[in-house]
Amino acid sequence: MICPNCKKEELRVLEKRDVEGEVAIRRRRECTACGFRFTTYERPEAPSMSVVKKDKNKELYSREKLAKGINKALEKRPVTAAEIEDLVKGLEKEIYSTGETEVESSKIGNLVLKKLKDIDRVAYLRFASVYKAFDTIDTFKREAEELEKDTLKTESDK
Repeated sequence: MICPNCKKEELRVLEKRDVEGEVAIRRRRECTACGFRFTTYERPEAPSMSVVKKDKNKELYSREKLAKGINKALEKRPVTAAEIEDLVKGLEKEIYSTGETEVESSKIGNLVLKKLKDIDRVAYLRFASVYKAFDTIDTFKREAEELEKDTLKTESDK
């Protein structure tokens, strides 16, 4: 590692601690050449994973793509940015916990639908309409009716 200020490699670690709530280490460093102090974070690199699409083509997993789809579904809904970030983190944890190097897009889509159903029913329908590629109003209507039945069943179970 080099000093971001003077570009020398004469560094010492002043303190080291775990980052709360994450698998990361925070290190406070000082350059012995120029005295510049800075902080670094070490996180384990997630293994690369491929997503197998419906047409059997593969592409690298993209956290940004997952977050973009979820953000679009939750747009103008009463869900905070922090809650969305927690949702994406939870989904990623679940996806990576399998240890697989390839995951089918349908598995990711189903996980997102399951989580959205618990968080916001409107967002669920928005995501489902794109993910399931509703081609008619009747298809959308059927999904909404199934969601309503599920909601009523869940409420009666409480």
